[in-house]
Amino acid sequence: MQEWLYPVGVVLLGYAVLGLTGFGSALVVVPLLAWKWPLPEVVALALLMDVPASAFHSGLNWRQVQWRELRRLLPGLLAGTLLGLWLMPFMQSRWPLLVLGLYVAGVGVNAVRPAAHARAQPALWWAGPAGTAIGVVQLLFGTAGPLVVAWLSRRLSDAQQMRASIPMIMTVAASTVLVGMAWEGHLSSAVLWQRWTVLIGVALAGVWLGHRAAHRVPVARLRHVICGLLVVSGLMLALRALL
Repeated sequence: MQEWLYPVGVVLLGYAVLGLTGFGSALVVVPLLAWKWPLPEVVALALLMDVPASAFHSGLNWRQVQWRELRRLLPGLLAGTLLGLWLMPFMQSRWPLLVLGLYVAGVGVNAVRPAAHARAQPALWWAGPAGTAIGVVQLLFGTAGPLVVAWLSRRLSDAQQMRASIPMIMTVAASTVLVGMAWEGHLSSAVLWQRWTVLIGVALAGVWLGHRAAHRVPVARLRHVICGLLVVSGLMLALRALL
């Protein structure tokens, strides 16, 4: 029983963050569980928990999910997954991860600053490149949540709509990656599924707790929380690249 106390605590914290902000579970779960279990196994476990947990989060906020954003990103997501599969054998992750981390932190800092005037929404054709980038990053690093937030923060002005829509897009992105991992035989471990069976209930409980807390937080403050998490997660990615 003592062996499971640490993983249970980490998963509960990570998915409470997802329930509160709509993303960030992998940025908590992966680095902390990697101290205990091998990193490839942790990434696979996190993705397997992300799909039902993110779908559960979207179900709790069904009316606020902006489905049109998924439709716009979906072609790029599929293209990015295929591109990531092709790049995986040739790409060293250190410098791309550093650039990604600094970019994400910069987006968070820029988004939290008071704007002198309303920012224009990006042109719809940018959904293709944005979706492709999300697909590539999710496959190579398993941490595309900040990119989804960066896109939706320019598309949606309502923080609750953004919080509800992020997990829906992440569900689709994680599902495409899992299909590729299953094809490669990376999901056949009995230990992986044993851990998933124990922890998936904890993940769903964390989402529910975070969801309940989010409705007690003012919208303006929730947006600041999301932007702050962007800054922290970006710096964590950059630090991970340098270590």
